[in-house]
Amino acid sequence: MIQKLDHTNLAIATKMRVVFQESYAVEAKLLNAVNFPPLQRPLENYIKSKTTFFGYHIKEIIVGIIEVSTIEKATHINSLVVSPHYFRQGIGRQLMKYVLQDFSSKVFTVETGLKNIPASKLYTSFHFKEVKQWDTDHGVRKIRFKLSR
Repeated sequence: MIQKLDHTNLAIATKMRVVFQESYAVEAKLLNAVNFPPLQRPLENYIKSKTTFFGYHIKEIIVGIIEVSTIEKATHINSLVVSPHYFRQGIGRQLMKYVLQDFSSKVFTVETGLKNIPASKLYTSFHFKEVKQWDTDHGVRKIRFKLSR
């Protein structure tokens, strides 16, 4: 079940951060990143965030989260994480599907590390197209995807 998460609630934000930390630890290894900024995101950042979070729940446990921000007619997917214990179960796909159906934006964007092949495959399966690649100051090559409708 997918529900909007009240990230201003300390208990919920704490549970969310655990999922982010677990998922990003796997991604950092995949990208060979030593200094990976998403792993340094403090709890306070989740609580004070102006973005919207939706969680995928299994038996009241948050196992996947998608974070989005909308400006005018565009939605940016800031983050999409799944607990490693629940990889390869279609949770990321369900969260993507939910946002694409629930938001009436004309444009959707998302970014990931170039070496994060599972994420890139997920985005392109929803017809996102590559629009840009660049190197970050922390040594990760990133890729941006865009979907226009």
